[in-house]
Amino acid sequence: MTRIAHIELDDANLPPPTPEIEQERRVAMFDLMEENSFVLPAREDRAVPPGPYNVGLSIRDKRLVFDVSTQDHEKAAEFHLSLSPFRQVVKDYFQICKSYFDAVRTLPPSQIETIDMARRGIHNEGARILQERLEGKVEVDDATARRLFTLVCVLHFGG
Repeated sequence: MTRIAHIELDDANLPPPTPEIEQERRVAMFDLMEENSFVLPAREDRAVPPGPYNVGLSIRDKRLVFDVSTQDHEKAAEFHLSLSPFRQVVKDYFQICKSYFDAVRTLPPSQIETIDMARRGIHNEGARILQERLEGKVEVDDATARRLFTLVCVLHFGG
């Protein structure tokens, strides 16, 4: 019950993604639906509706917005996060992904593996920042944070 049952990205106003970005998005969304942990903490001032949850992710007024509702469409939470803490790690992630996609076409496996390790490290850093920014709003495990960070990057791609 403490999971995301459906996630929707509001990417209507973004430019069309590259094939690589679209693939990252598809994989992250598939993996997120297969397994995730999303726990809204109890609040003193109100009860927390039980999950599973529908989550809408968007960028509004230069802020990352999580719009959380129950499967019966009852509002469960909404929180807005500044994008500033994500800017550098998203930029680094896109640069290393470009290097990785280029390497896959031309470099030997040992060099691809080195770039992929760096890519995973930057991805983990982005997930850690996301978990810190979500503290007190929602609890997510490492794998869920990684997948959500990928989706943040997809939204950032057009921003």
